[in-house]
Amino acid sequence: MNKIFIFAIINKNRKTMKKQIIISIILVLCCSCVKKEKLLIGGSGWQYIAIVDKSSGKIEWKHELAPGEECNKVEMTPKGHILYAYKQGARLIDRKHQIIWDYKAQEGEELHFVSHLETGDYLLAICGHPARIVELDKDGNPVKEITFNTAIPEVNNQFRQILKTPQNTYLIPFIGKFKISEMNENGRILKTVLCGGTPFSVKLIDEGNWLVSGGDGGFLVEINAETRQTIKKIETSSLNWSSLLFVAETIRYQNGNTLISNWNGNSDDKSQPRLLEINPSNLIVWRLPFNPEIGQITTVYSFFN
Repeated sequence: MNKIFIFAIINKNRKTMKKQIIISIILVLCCSCVKKEKLLIGGSGWQYIAIVDKSSGKIEWKHELAPGEECNKVEMTPKGHILYAYKQGARLIDRKHQIIWDYKAQEGEELHFVSHLETGDYLLAICGHPARIVELDKDGNPVKEITFNTAIPEVNNQFRQILKTPQNTYLIPFIGKFKISEMNENGRILKTVLCGGTPFSVKLIDEGNWLVSGGDGGFLVEINAETRQTIKKIETSSLNWSSLLFVAETIRYQNGNTLISNWNGNSDDKSQPRLLEINPSNLIVWRLPFNPEIGQITTVYSFFN
């Protein structure tokens, strides 16, 4: 009886161990299949654009810009190509740094914004006299152009990142006028909201409200597009720690968190996080891990890989 009992225990333990091994293998496989968040970043004053692992801050890919090039907008296309503006133009490249197309700005112009549209076309915003909004087809050929007057003499002080809305209008943060204007396809201004600061970018959130980056004002502001009223303002005093410097491009996640590009180019304080994420209660839940290879950041694009 004792031998039978001992054998039963051993056999049961073997089955248990086998189950544990199978479960461990499944867990390892599941963990390896979980996609990790990556960040495509660039910034005025940094001569690279790069892909970094969000959790570690480690650079996984980088592309060097030519002298004099200034990047204030990066995106990744559905095919995994890298789209970026570089002041003298905008380019689409592959991961091997090969140029797919390269659109050049005209003399006296500055090109700080490029974006991939859901239609497969590309949107460019060009500072100048006149300023221009240009749409390119999938091969980088111009198919549409809107010219307009910003009433801002200094080209560099006109705008950085614009936005095309689902209604085919354009939201333009005018740096030198401290305001956001909505313009239609005929170049007519439909709406203007004074927001203060030096507005850098605007994003659509919460069923059409605007999330505006205040640039040198050191704040983010949420604006009701219909009433033009401020819903929420986030500045250094709103946070549990850290300081907002020049607030550049932001990302609003589906969970309500906000990722902020905290550019330090105009500040003597280089100790603040270059990227930080806050939750809806304004608590900082993540900051970019320190990496001396990463420079100043004004633009960020999130994806999972």
